[in-house]
Amino acid sequence: MDLKLEVVPMPVTDVDRAKAFYTEQLGFHADFDERPVEGIRFVQLTPPGSACSIVIGEGVVEMQPGAQQGVMFVIDDADAALAELTGKGVQTGPVDEQEWGRFLYVTDPDGNKLVLQQLPSYALKDDGSRKTVDERS
Repeated sequence: MDLKLEVVPMPVTDVDRAKAFYTEQLGFHADFDERPVEGIRFVQLTPPGSACSIVIGEGVVEMQPGAQQGVMFVIDDADAALAELTGKGVQTGPVDEQEWGRFLYVTDPDGNKLVLQQLPSYALKDDGSRKTVDERS
């Protein structure tokens, strides 16, 4: 059985503000923004190149805003991402260099914490895809 992760809930207080942050500043695609029934607004946003999305809205996420901590996104180049993000007014610290990757940390307007990771070279195949644990030995 194949299982594919579809959406990760992101709790927010202001849906329009959050949608603008994720689309205009982080470059996510707005795939869906509908009110299927009264009291529900379902907004699905997808990072470029990703098969998995986040969902924000009204009546769809039960967590408190700011409760989502450490959702991780993979990026190709931490330095380029840092330049792009700061150019769009996104606050982030310097690149955090670790043996297991290079990281940027971003907080959305509601306090949800996002992690952007550039994978280390030992974890990647020549074509840029990820190696399995067995392929690393």
